[in-house]
Amino acid sequence: MSTGVAIAGAAECDLGVTNRSVLGLQAQAVKRALDDAGLTLRDVDGIATTGVSRFSATQLADYFGIEPRWTDSTYAGGSAFEMFVARAAQAIQAGQAETVVISFASNQRSARSRSLGGVVEDHTPEAQFETPYGPLYPLSYYAMAAQRYLHAYGGSREQLAEIAVAAREWALLNPAAFRYGKGPLTAADVLGSAMISSPLTALDCCLVTDGGGAIVLTSLERARDLRRTPVEVLGYGERTTNTSMTAVPDLTVTGAVGSGADAFRRAGVAPADIDVVQVYDSFTITVALTLEALGFCGRGEALDWIGGGRIRPGGAFPLNTSGGGLSYCHPGQFGILLLIEAVAQLRGDAGDRQVPDARLAVAHGTGGILSTHATVVLGVDR
Repeated sequence: MSTGVAIAGAAECDLGVTNRSVLGLQAQAVKRALDDAGLTLRDVDGIATTGVSRFSATQLADYFGIEPRWTDSTYAGGSAFEMFVARAAQAIQAGQAETVVISFASNQRSARSRSLGGVVEDHTPEAQFETPYGPLYPLSYYAMAAQRYLHAYGGSREQLAEIAVAAREWALLNPAAFRYGKGPLTAADVLGSAMISSPLTALDCCLVTDGGGAIVLTSLERARDLRRTPVEVLGYGERTTNTSMTAVPDLTVTGAVGSGADAFRRAGVAPADIDVVQVYDSFTITVALTLEALGFCGRGEALDWIGGGRIRPGGAFPLNTSGGGLSYCHPGQFGILLLIEAVAQLRGDAGDRQVPDARLAVAHGTGGILSTHATVVLGVDR
């Protein structure tokens, strides 16, 4: 099945420590993605972005000197870009736009703008229940989910650490990765790193880097006449579940259950059909919860299921093949880079980390404190 819409171009901007402005990085990402597709800004009539300013899409359109027919600047955290794929596909299908650029960039490491001080706003209902305890945002919330998961299902911290260990193995194959060349990790390294919010240590947590990227979407028919192999948008789904942890009934179940089911149904495929998977890894626990929610394994099974090298290079389940947010790049919102890596794998452009004969990929974004969830199924004909 297909939406009749495809990704025609994809590219990263500079990553790591760039000392560039947000708009400079955005411009770099968009130009590279358009060049990849064989298009120019004159072809763009749709923009989806966030994290630039209060009016992000307006800011970017003004900066580029274009007047798009369609924009989206939904702020949903790390899942926004998978949501944007759905909105862009619908806009292209409806004739609201012909060529849509989805982009994001951040200079958070260069600007030293990242803080764990918390963003629970004083006027919100949850503030009275959560702020007095001084949680690190969002880390302490994910730590609570990890604590509950380990208690409920009896897994070990060593098993959870395998997610970070495997991510590093992939990063060692990716020259663009922040941890490229830094050497492999062991479970003991992860457990022995600084405790940040129990049970999560520093190496259970994503990087803080500059970076970002962009993708270009157009109709599948048009994409077939452009420069690169089109990557079809086959299905998508989303869920928005909670703004805080105060009223979450079960910290081990996320909205990815619904978003994944919708995406697979629209695509006409099942989890077992997928060749390569990119899921948001803000923290190691995010990955375990997401794999279960998407149906790749059963509830409470993830930590056993990923063992034995299953998610490492050469394993049976290629996961976060760029090195993920844990070892490749994490510019504050990672969802755009999940899509870019999925495209690279499906095109056969991933170099030493290439998954052989990859035809179907999933990119799944998570935003907030397990608050927003969006799943995209992508495919190519080989």
